[in-house]
Amino acid sequence: MGSPIQNKNTQVDFLKHRLNMFIDVLDAIDPEETDLEDIDRLISMLDEMESKCREFTNRDVSESV
Repeated sequence: MGSPIQNKNTQVDFLKHRLNMFIDVLDAIDPEETDLEDIDRLISMLDEMESKCREFTNRDVSESV
């Protein structure tokens, strides 16, 4: 695992990259061929992004204390 991202601009870039990856996966999914596993993977990706947002927010709060 890499070192924690401390810089706010880098954090935003990281989240933008993850969001773009999510959009690419979403665009590639064929609604007629999508199964539960595909939906679970999308939900997992969203959960990971949400977790990262919380991590970045908590890191920013703890640094300002």
